[in-house]
Amino acid sequence: MVCGQALPLAVALPADGSVYPTILFSVAEFQTNSRVTTPDLSMVKSHLLIILAAIGCLAVLGCSKNPEGTASVPSSIALNWKAEPEFGGLYEAQRAGLFYNRGVKMEITGGPGAPVIQMIAAGKAAFGIASADEVVIARARGSDIVAIFATYQTSPQGLMAHASRGFHEIADVFRGGTLAVEPGLPYVKYLEKKFGFSKIRVVPYSYSIAPFITDKQLSQQCFITSEPIAARRLGGDPQVFLVADAGYNPYTAVVVTSGNILRTQRTLVLMIIESLREGWEKYLSNPDPADQVMSKLNTEMDLATFKAAAEAQKKLILGAHDTRVGTMTADRWSQLAKQLAELKIISQEPRAEDCFIQASESAR
Repeated sequence: MVCGQALPLAVALPADGSVYPTILFSVAEFQTNSRVTTPDLSMVKSHLLIILAAIGCLAVLGCSKNPEGTASVPSSIALNWKAEPEFGGLYEAQRAGLFYNRGVKMEITGGPGAPVIQMIAAGKAAFGIASADEVVIARARGSDIVAIFATYQTSPQGLMAHASRGFHEIADVFRGGTLAVEPGLPYVKYLEKKFGFSKIRVVPYSYSIAPFITDKQLSQQCFITSEPIAARRLGGDPQVFLVADAGYNPYTAVVVTSGNILRTQRTLVLMIIESLREGWEKYLSNPDPADQVMSKLNTEMDLATFKAAAEAQKKLILGAHDTRVGTMTADRWSQLAKQLAELKIISQEPRAEDCFIQASESAR
């Protein structure tokens, strides 16, 4: 639709929670319909008022810019970490007005330590960022949490060791030395079951790379987009092994919502997915504008680090099979649920189809 173009259509707003109107008939046809007689003028006036209001709705949703200056649907998305490149597509969607142009007034909330799953379940945020294993665990425990968009096709979670130790694969990390990780996390339990921790000393991760820089026998958990880049800038020699290569590969930086929002605001969910996908496509093509925005929100990371992280994560987001950004499959969710059950983190596997939804399905 072109902004300012006359619309010869009468439309009605659906009652299913969506915001896109349905075309009924042309205004001209309505005006010339032989069944409309003089005594029906009050009905005509009433219907024309509805038509004009609906056309206004179409103007807001259909134009590339929002001509009224305000978005029609307020919403929020809670982050689980600081503004960093793992959220680049989200910030690009916000910066470029991609939510706004679709009629959504998006607020970005949350941050490090935010209990995103609990916030969604309690209705404190409409959308949020979590990992796929958090979604499976939440559903196994009775929370109606659903994933709608997966940022990373390959998890960026890894272990960082010193290249001087001469390791060739992730299994080498467990043959001696010290490993700093967050105890109790699903991927840590997976690694312990697969490789064993009997030959290493496990210590809690301190959220700092300082111990890694000073201790050549220390390996630690990392995100490929964060700690290794920081370590290199401090003169370290990090060698990274992805946990995904060991067989545990949950979708990461997953956008989630509640089943209730999915059922009652399906069109809103679809608009969020479309905005995120376009935002990520733009960010992957040119991360600089969104990096400028995020660098003002996260002053601990300079622009050179933003740029390096954006480049490091590209292949993890795009995947190996040219999948569309954000895509998920039932097979991956089913495998993850099975792994969590084998680790005794959950007692019953939720159905893979209940854990996520694709964009095409959300519009049904």
